[in-house]
Amino acid sequence: MITKELLDRINFLARKKRNEGLSPEETAEQKKLYGIYLSAIRGQVTDLLDSIEFVDETKKNSDKKKFLQQAMINLERVYH
Repeated sequence: MITKELLDRINFLARKKRNEGLSPEETAEQKKLYGIYLSAIRGQVTDLLDSIEFVDETKKNSDKKKFLQQAMINLERVYH
């Protein structure tokens, strides 16, 4: 779950990284927090896509799976 505290800490570490750099412990923490954040976002996207139903009878679930895979790839590009 994405909480305000999680976002605040991620943002704090990002600002610190830009301004003065991070210690190895902070870098590890940042990586862990990014993992938690991305996992939550993936869950939200998956839940949203699972609720979508195609109206066109010719479309199959494979289209939904392809879209989900592309969305996950795009999320990875944005955050790494």
